[in-house]
Amino acid sequence: MSDAPDPREVDPAVVKRAFGRAAATYDASAVLQREVGRRLAARLDVVRLEPARVLDIGCGTGEATAELVARYPRAHVVGLDLAWPMARAASDRLGRGRSLYRRLLAPLAGDGGSNAHVVCGDALALPLSGVCVDLVFSNLALQWVNDLPRAFAEMRRVLRVGGLATFTTFGPDTLRELRAAFARADGHTHVGRFADMHDVGDMLVRAGFADPVMDAETFCLEYPSPRALMLDLRAIGATNATRGRPRALTGKGRMARVYRELERMMRDSRLPATFEVVYGHAWKGEPRATDAGLPIVKLERRPR
Repeated sequence: MSDAPDPREVDPAVVKRAFGRAAATYDASAVLQREVGRRLAARLDVVRLEPARVLDIGCGTGEATAELVARYPRAHVVGLDLAWPMARAASDRLGRGRSLYRRLLAPLAGDGGSNAHVVCGDALALPLSGVCVDLVFSNLALQWVNDLPRAFAEMRRVLRVGGLATFTTFGPDTLRELRAAFARADGHTHVGRFADMHDVGDMLVRAGFADPVMDAETFCLEYPSPRALMLDLRAIGATNATRGRPRALTGKGRMARVYRELERMMRDSRLPATFEVVYGHAWKGEPRATDAGLPIVKLERRPR
């Protein structure tokens, strides 16, 4: 049995570099990320939760972080990103108060935004002490994590009992057009591994979360050319970070074959790009076992 890593896994160092380079171009191209983040945040409208501390994992340039500050003006909001340039951009956004909601509600918050800050860190090793967060929010970041069960375990570790984890990630149908085009061009991996919605739900249960709710929806973005799609992905940092990627520069001949395959998929001069978005929502319930795996038995004295 081979111990070789799955070629579809991502190289964290490559991910970090790619998103660091994309910090200056991300906002102009992150149309899908912005819309999905808005939809994820809207789901909080029906949640009865007044968090004292909120954690935004994979905060990028901080747009969602700023909206969380506006939504929960009494909470301490922490944005976290793996790439330092992204974290710095998020910190700058919070400092300038670019969010419209934040500008409108800052007077009600009292301190005008000192209740938020950004840190550079890894979702697999959150730089927070345990049991200190009431809400974990993560929009389209977990697809860049190889070990999803560990990421969920970290979320649960920092959540208080009764706290909520809400997130989005990409499902298996994401960029199926690009995957098919490259498969006909060479034998390397060019699109990452995306977890199935049902598998993600099972991971949440195994991590100790209660009442997980999973659903998905499909978005189809259209581009005027294959080159426009590739440039858009690069602008948001979504480059090929798989371990099975080609180690040399992709030659002109190979890219020409990929572009031809993508052009065959065009309809009415538009190239479709499919994105399957998985939504997850789960609560941290009372622990049923100790860290050593021993069951916890609660004894209650009956009133006389």
